[in-house]
Amino acid sequence: MQLNTIKEADLKGKRVVIRVDFNVPLKNGVVTDNTRIKAALPTVKYILEQGASLVVMSHFGRPKGQKNPDFSMAPIAKEFEALLGKPVKLAPDVIGDEVEAEVKALKPGEVLLLENVRFYKEEEANDPEFAKKLASYGDIYCNDAFGTAHRAHASTEGVSHYLPSYAGFLIEKEVKFMAPLLENPDKPFVAIIGGSKVSSKITVLESLVKTCDTIVIGGGMAYTFLNVLGHKIGKSLFEPDYVETAKAFLDKAAEKGVKVILPVDNVCAKEFSETAEPVLVNSDNISDDLMGMDIGPKTVKLIVDAIKDAKSVVWNGPMGVFEFDAFAKGTEEVAKALADSNATTVVGGGDSVAAINKFHLADKISHVSTGGGASLEFLEGKVLPGIKALEK
Repeated sequence: MQLNTIKEADLKGKRVVIRVDFNVPLKNGVVTDNTRIKAALPTVKYILEQGASLVVMSHFGRPKGQKNPDFSMAPIAKEFEALLGKPVKLAPDVIGDEVEAEVKALKPGEVLLLENVRFYKEEEANDPEFAKKLASYGDIYCNDAFGTAHRAHASTEGVSHYLPSYAGFLIEKEVKFMAPLLENPDKPFVAIIGGSKVSSKITVLESLVKTCDTIVIGGGMAYTFLNVLGHKIGKSLFEPDYVETAKAFLDKAAEKGVKVILPVDNVCAKEFSETAEPVLVNSDNISDDLMGMDIGPKTVKLIVDAIKDAKSVVWNGPMGVFEFDAFAKGTEEVAKALADSNATTVVGGGDSVAAINKFHLADKISHVSTGGGASLEFLEGKVLPGIKALEK
């Protein structure tokens, strides 16, 4: 996958329209996690250093196509300005005469942040006129919002029809690490897929079985697979509608010679609660009054050994209810094994990223993806409209 990247564009004296993902958590009007803003800074700084001016677009929350002060970009503009270390002007709106005047007045090195693009229903509808309006603000379009690359919206895909379009450094990095996993990963390639539901991860499993040597299945979704193997799973999460799908997947993996690691032991509890008493049980005999909450130590060892031999590892989804400390051990041990590994390690998906951050291991992972839904769809082998628009 070859992308047009921002370094290939002549930026001097140009006005660049950039789409970033500044959809960050706020509490009492203050940004509580600025990871996504920081992730866009290298591209933003590079564009400004080349002598361009910048019109920045982002969404925040779900204002549902209505102007809503609760979803204003104002607090985000403040944080962006502080991190960038130079003034950021917040436009009064997304479109309109006032915004146009502010865009036209921009000088090289200056930054204008538009109001929330989702204040207009035309954004999510990818309305061509709205996209054309946004495109009229610049000479060049840059997309650095991987978190929304799986959506064909006006600011992520529509604009690219009207301007020369380039990937920012963040999107470039995401694709650099993700694409080889689907095309030709360094082998042995291990995929660790967790989370609660087979239904939300089966497409990823079916995509990865084509290139993987070993697939680890953990989290709540593992119990539907254990049921297929004839194990008693007690009150554990179970999706009866996906039994046939799970069986077909195991058959496919066997046919392709892909090793599948399922939990051989589990940390269970009588109820889904932070204060529940952990009970260690082998996978072939979870009693009716227990539910699986985490993988056990024997399973952890199997996974750690698989990671030790790997050259590439992708992890998407926790191994258990890691938000509860008593049931976080499996997820923590897997995270540590990834951090200690010499392999190329890629972590994607909101919960696994949250786990990596909880255990302070992000700087020891080759690549931590910034896009939950986008990284999942990428691994499913789907075409991401926002990325496709940037291909050579």
